[in-house]
Amino acid sequence: MGVGGNFWELLKPYARREGFDFLRNKRVAVDLSFWIVQHENAMKATHVRKPHLRLTFFRTINLFSKFGALPVFIVDGTPSPLKAQARIARYFGSCGIELTSLPVSEGVSAERSSMFSSRVQECVELVKLLGMPVLQAKGEAEALCAQLNSEGHVDACITADSDAFLFGAKCIIKRFCPNSKEPFECYNMSDIEAGLGLKRKHLIAISLLVGNDHDMNGVRGIGLDNALHFAKAFNEDDILNRLQEIGKGDTSQIPSCTKFEDNIDVDGNCPNIKQPHCSLCGHPGSKKDHMKFSCESCVTKDDEGCQRKPEGFKCDCCSCVLNRRHKEQKREENRYSKICHKIAEEPNFPKDEIIDMYLCNDNGYFSASDGPRIIWGKPNIEMLIDFLNFHQCWEPSYIRRTMFPMMSTIFLRDMSTPTGETLLFGQYEFDSVERVKMRYGYQFYVVKWKRAGVNINTSKVPSNESSVQQDVVELDEMVDLLDDAPEIHVDGCSFLFTDENMDLVGTAFPAEVKSFLQEQERKRRKNPKSRFQENEKPASPNSRSTQLSITEFFPSTKIKHRQSKQREESSNDADSEGSKSSKMKRNMSNSDKLPKSVRRRLLFD
Repeated sequence: MGVGGNFWELLKPYARREGFDFLRNKRVAVDLSFWIVQHENAMKATHVRKPHLRLTFFRTINLFSKFGALPVFIVDGTPSPLKAQARIARYFGSCGIELTSLPVSEGVSAERSSMFSSRVQECVELVKLLGMPVLQAKGEAEALCAQLNSEGHVDACITADSDAFLFGAKCIIKRFCPNSKEPFECYNMSDIEAGLGLKRKHLIAISLLVGNDHDMNGVRGIGLDNALHFAKAFNEDDILNRLQEIGKGDTSQIPSCTKFEDNIDVDGNCPNIKQPHCSLCGHPGSKKDHMKFSCESCVTKDDEGCQRKPEGFKCDCCSCVLNRRHKEQKREENRYSKICHKIAEEPNFPKDEIIDMYLCNDNGYFSASDGPRIIWGKPNIEMLIDFLNFHQCWEPSYIRRTMFPMMSTIFLRDMSTPTGETLLFGQYEFDSVERVKMRYGYQFYVVKWKRAGVNINTSKVPSNESSVQQDVVELDEMVDLLDDAPEIHVDGCSFLFTDENMDLVGTAFPAEVKSFLQEQERKRRKNPKSRFQENEKPASPNSRSTQLSITEFFPSTKIKHRQSKQREESSNDADSEGSKSSKMKRNMSNSDKLPKSVRRRLLFD
């Protein structure tokens, strides 16, 4: 949830749709609990065996191999007691039970349910077998994600909890759609500061007013608009202190941004006195004087009076400007006063423990000097096969085939180091760059891998698993990875094809890529017009693929029309044929004299 009051809708205008390579070679912190909750809610109506494992597996491979990111998984620690109470209040509220009727209980358990905790542990074991680093937070996972982002350990956070900004996050990826040209919906704190003028402490103040995960109610009677308006009235250093003062009953101070100068205008020479205005044109002066001669502000002839003022007219004279300013100031003061009184009536507001929690920069089990230990390893294939075979009942050949894109990405990255292995999976070697492929608006190399030994087993997914995948095809965003699985050809040798990042292949095998590009250039030079030869062949007017110009279309159509008329007339009597043909000739000769627009209308009618 995060901040209440449709907080994401407030930030929606400042979202960015980032492209396919946005996370290429970037470190990203992933709120693992968010993934589990998100996909379990999406698959409640389906019969998928352990969807949290299945979708974590495919999404991790997709994030690593397809988008080129380096994910760091963050696991929740012990939630604060305030969040546990808010969670209980949310549950009873959804059941229609009055919260005031609930007894106040001390020592509420902050631990999550044992079922959810077991699912988290299974996902942790899975991502560790995939070679991904896992860090545990002291409290909220989004708090550690935000700390890693603000300290520069990661480049972005993947979470849907908007309070990650309150913990100090700089870049949040709320959702991503792999099957689009712009898969990432990204929010940057710099864009929010530039667009709304709000900084971290401003967002904390808004969350205290409208409610959050640790205090669902906030201040009664204050919505997001009033909270936003109130927060903008103070700078970042004063907003939280002012909230504490108002919570103690001090509502006398007025923010400086609501004050205006009383007796001077922009030029500094006009008193605050309302002058008489003409009811006809709306400018200073009486209507009687303006009936004889037009005022200086109206542009008319001397013998005519002033012009009638248009609808919505506002006079720009000194007294009217000051009058509008005073009215606006009065409205602002009344609005501010109402908000202050509502805050003062709220008991124990604001809660200092919530403010301290949001401003805390110690959310992980590591020292500030050493930093977190983040290391990406290689997948343990054999143990991973045993794990997925036990939990998902997948065949080993299917698991190896699905893991191939991830292993090829690791192999290409390791080729730039002296200690890189020479065989992929210990069995395949780089053969060649087959071609360039366009996918989602981006170019990839189709790499051909040759197996050094005997042919591998090409068995497919088990039948029961195939039916499961068919059930969740609309919900599983990783299904395209299975559709793009390496294709196997058996012709004396075994070959597999994968789509790889062009820069990654160029760094790992520069000589082979250079040879491929030279060959492509040689083909283009040898036959530069090959792609246009088919278009240069003459085509008949009947061809649907040929679009004639207007000057070519009408003569050819006119000839067809004449020929069809002549064939119809040849089947009649000689006398009638002569009369009809002479009549047709007269009509055609007359139609030639008509304008082209008329001939076109007659032709199609």
